[in-house]
Amino acid sequence: MTSAAHSPWILGLTGGIGSGKSAAAERFVELGVHLVDADQAARWVVEPGRPALASIAERFGAGVLLDDGQLNRSALRELIFADPEQRRWLEALLHPLIGQEIFTYLAKAESPYAVYVSPLLIESGQYAKTQRILVIDAPHELQMQRTLQRDGTNPAQVEAIFKAQLKREDRLRHADDVVVNDRDVLWLREQIDRLHHFYLTLKGGQP
Repeated sequence: MTSAAHSPWILGLTGGIGSGKSAAAERFVELGVHLVDADQAARWVVEPGRPALASIAERFGAGVLLDDGQLNRSALRELIFADPEQRRWLEALLHPLIGQEIFTYLAKAESPYAVYVSPLLIESGQYAKTQRILVIDAPHELQMQRTLQRDGTNPAQVEAIFKAQLKREDRLRHADDVVVNDRDVLWLREQIDRLHHFYLTLKGGQP
């Protein structure tokens, strides 16, 4: 698999909170598709020994590190949410590194296509690096219900997350494929299986 001609095309997978994108992602993994999750990559780049963690500690002090040298996420979160300028600094440091990590990893995929999962695929502009976009969509009330059940948060918090995320219409406008996940998980898995067979027929993500 050394030739660039064999490098897999990349499917961007996204969806609002409570849409079921994690369940969809799990199914792709079960089908043997190489997948990387933006949240996962965000954890990799700040592991001990990585340059990003040293830069963060240098800027914010040892208080952002746990005793074992890992990043103390909640301490860092408090610092950056209180100060938009610090948050921008952190994003400017991490976003390029996360992007690099993700696309290096995806390029090594042995499957004909690879999946990049990100709740902020469109907002971050990273969709531009994918060849095709799959949106898992669900009616607002259902997203709300699932999120409340899963996270035990209150409706106001969930609404705040909704407001921060891209409007449904904008997300759907970028989509090549849409699965409306308003049934059970078995049905969702069947939809992913169907798409998977279709994706295997594609060259470079387009028919």
